[in-house]
Amino acid sequence: MRQVYLDYSATTPVKKEVLEEMLPYFTEKFGNPSSLYGIGLSAKSDLNKAREKIAKLIGAEEREIYFTSSGTEADNWAVIGAARAKKAKGNHIITSAIEHHALIHTCQYLEKEGYDVTYLKVDSKGCISLEELKNSITDKTILISIMFANNEIGTIQPIKEIAEIAKSHGIWFHTDAVQALGNIPINVKELGIDMMSMSAHKIYGPKGVGALYIKKGVVIPSFMNGGAQENKRRAGTENMTGIIGFGKAAELAGANLEKHIKQVSELRNYFVKEITSKLEDVDINGDMEHRLPGNINLTFNYAEGEALLLYMDSRGISASTGSACSSASFTPSHVLSSLGIPLEKIYSSIRFTVGDFTTKEDIDYAVEEIVKIVEKLRGFSAFSKERTWCNNGNV
Repeated sequence: MRQVYLDYSATTPVKKEVLEEMLPYFTEKFGNPSSLYGIGLSAKSDLNKAREKIAKLIGAEEREIYFTSSGTEADNWAVIGAARAKKAKGNHIITSAIEHHALIHTCQYLEKEGYDVTYLKVDSKGCISLEELKNSITDKTILISIMFANNEIGTIQPIKEIAEIAKSHGIWFHTDAVQALGNIPINVKELGIDMMSMSAHKIYGPKGVGALYIKKGVVIPSFMNGGAQENKRRAGTENMTGIIGFGKAAELAGANLEKHIKQVSELRNYFVKEITSKLEDVDINGDMEHRLPGNINLTFNYAEGEALLLYMDSRGISASTGSACSSASFTPSHVLSSLGIPLEKIYSSIRFTVGDFTTKEDIDYAVEEIVKIVEKLRGFSAFSKERTWCNNGNV
């Protein structure tokens, strides 16, 4: 049976070149970068070379990159750090209703500590209103945090415009770019970003390593205490193998970005064309114009999403109903809910993401199997055209 992976937003396989770069750091290059003898100093040099590669990918300076354990930690550090650093000025934070849970749950944590958080609504395509953002700013606003591109629907926000609004009011601007990194061009200086979260395993690097870009002059307290690592801002012995892998993945992403965008965009569009030409009642969720190149979120009306995923998995096709971080939950997607999509449609929605290892043959196989599965599910669905779904769940 063919195996077709269509969930690159959840994670990506480590590329061969990345693995080869990492392997020596498990064995002969095992030095601790904080040590002052030869193998430690060599490790420190290699660590900073990796830092330089990541900085180059986003147009930053090497010293503005701080390694973390994940994008989630980077989000926590940026938001909580800003809240602590600016507490004397105010307690108001602005974010969006469709942020990743790493950001939303962090904001909810701060709300319990007395911070005031505004969750901006989005339109039917998943984009915030710049006018609403402006109107939400108060003299107590200390941080605006809006994700670069959404993990479920791929919608890309007007980051430069948001940053300009923040700057005009003297407010720090943070963006979660975990999904955007390596998928679209990013230059933090040109965009005016103050802090940005990243993760290696979304760009064909290893899991367990991320980074936070902190613009020179933006000072937030340490998130991890106990040592002088990361310029005394993030304690803990650095994950050398992960960082080396992250650096190589960033280097490859930068070199291959144009090719990557063209390839995955064409495959994504081909998938959409094929699936919508062979199946009726399929909706596209999100903005097709301002969207990550490999992302597509589809509602298969009258077919239950969890059942569809299980059938797809039995045929070797991997996709998801939303964020991998909440895939074990039966709670409806807060992202699709924010778009105003009805509950029954949310439960019929699937996120597909293609990547560098996806082929046209993979798409052809997936489409053929999905069409058969959807037609089968629609035959006995409680949401079918011929049946009525009542408020109490009974047909």
